[in-house]
Amino acid sequence: MEHRIVTFGEVLLRLTPPGYLKLSQTNSFAATFGGSETNCAVSLAHFGLQTEFISRFPKNDIAEACLMELRSHGIKTDNIPFGGDRLGLYYFENAAAQRVSKVVYDRANSSFSTLKPGMIDWAKALAGATWFHWSGIGPGLTQGVADTLLDALQIAKKMGLTVSCDLNYRKTLWQYGKTANEIMGPLLDLTDVLFGTGSEYQVVYGVKPPSYKVKSAEEEIDLGQYQSFFTEIDAKAGGKKKYFIALRNTLDANHHILTGLTYAEGKLIPAHTYAIDHVVDSVGVGDAFAAGMIYGLINYPQDDATALEFAVAAATLKNTIYGDFNLVTADEVKTLMKLEGSENISR
Repeated sequence: MEHRIVTFGEVLLRLTPPGYLKLSQTNSFAATFGGSETNCAVSLAHFGLQTEFISRFPKNDIAEACLMELRSHGIKTDNIPFGGDRLGLYYFENAAAQRVSKVVYDRANSSFSTLKPGMIDWAKALAGATWFHWSGIGPGLTQGVADTLLDALQIAKKMGLTVSCDLNYRKTLWQYGKTANEIMGPLLDLTDVLFGTGSEYQVVYGVKPPSYKVKSAEEEIDLGQYQSFFTEIDAKAGGKKKYFIALRNTLDANHHILTGLTYAEGKLIPAHTYAIDHVVDSVGVGDAFAAGMIYGLINYPQDDATALEFAVAAATLKNTIYGDFNLVTADEVKTLMKLEGSENISR
C-alpha cells in the first residue's frame, strides 16, 4: 500500500543572528523557513514518503519563496489557499554554554491565524491520503484555526485516515480566551497517535509526569513511573490510542541526553538513549521525532519498538543539522540505529 501523508500548520520565517550573538547585538539575520508541521513534512519527504503540506499563505514574494522551498523538498502544496496579509515570523537566539536559546514570535494576524472553516476543501485535500498530522500550535492561535482543524479531523476520520498529533503546547500562544484543555479535548478524541513531552501531556490530561534528570546515557529510567503515568493518561483518553514521549535532559547548550518511550494497550517500550555532545541546532528536534514516529509506524506496523528506535534516532540526528528542517534520509537514520545496536530489536 502506498502511503500519502498530509500535514497541516503554519510556516514561519525564522530570523537568526549570526553565530551566538544575542538579538540585542546583531544588525543582520540569517533567514530560513520552519514551523512544526512544516518541519515534519520535510522530514517525511526526505524519508521517501509522499507528503503534502496544507496551510494558508498571503499572495506575496515571501510566501512564493516559501512555496519554492517546500517544493524543492518534494512536498506538494496544491491545496494551500491564498489570503490574508502576511507570513508569520520568529526571531531565534542561539543557546551558548549555560545560556538557553530564546524565541520571539511575530505572528499576530498572519494569513494562517485568520483561517476560518470553509477556506480549505478538506474532502479534496485529503482524497487519496492515508495519514493526517497536526499539532497543538494551530488551535492555540485562534478559534478559527481550531474550528478549521476540527472540520479536517472529522473528514479525515470519515475517510479512514490515521491521525497523529504533536501536542506542542506553547503557553504564550493561547491568548483568545480558551484553554488548551478545553480546545484540545475534542480534537484529540479524533486522533489515533499522540506525541509530546511529559509537561505537554500534563497540560492536556492533568497527569504529572516523572522527572527526567539523567546525567549520562547509561543511567536507567524508572520505567515503573512512566507505566503508571501512561496508564492514567490512557484511562482519561478513553483507551485505543498509541502514545510516544520524548525525554531530553539539557546538560548545557552542546550536551543533551535524548531518548523516548512508547505506550499502547498497557505495554511500555523504552528506546536506546543517546548522548549528544555537539548540538548544532536543537530547533525542530521534536518535529523530527514526530516524523520518525510516522515513518516508523508506517514501515514497521507490527513492531512499535523499531518504530520508536527510528523516531529517536531521527531526532538525535536533527541536532546535527542547522535550521528547522531535518534533512537526513531514512537510510542515514537506519545507519545510526544499526551503529547503536538496534539490530537486536525484533523486526
